[in-house]
Amino acid sequence: MDTPTHGSFIWLEAVCAERNVARRYTVALSRDLFGASIVEFAWGRIGTRGQGRVVSFTSEDEASRFASQLLRRRASAPKRIGVPYREVALTP
Repeated sequence: MDTPTHGSFIWLEAVCAERNVARRYTVALSRDLFGASIVEFAWGRIGTRGQGRVVSFTSEDEASRFASQLLRRRASAPKRIGVPYREVALTP
């Protein structure tokens, strides 16, 4: 996965009926009204409300590094949950 930039929205899903896995994960990068970089990420079972967090950074580089770190963790899903995440939507 590429390094996310401002205005990016990434939607990932991991689905496997045999393992009863139906997970989603989203990451969005943007700016707030004061110019701070915002990383919003949410996760949960597909079809449920799930959970989410918003983290603010003073630098765009810090926000991109944080988002990349989140996506690297999702890339290790086959080892952790036995099912890989696939990209459902990506907006540059």
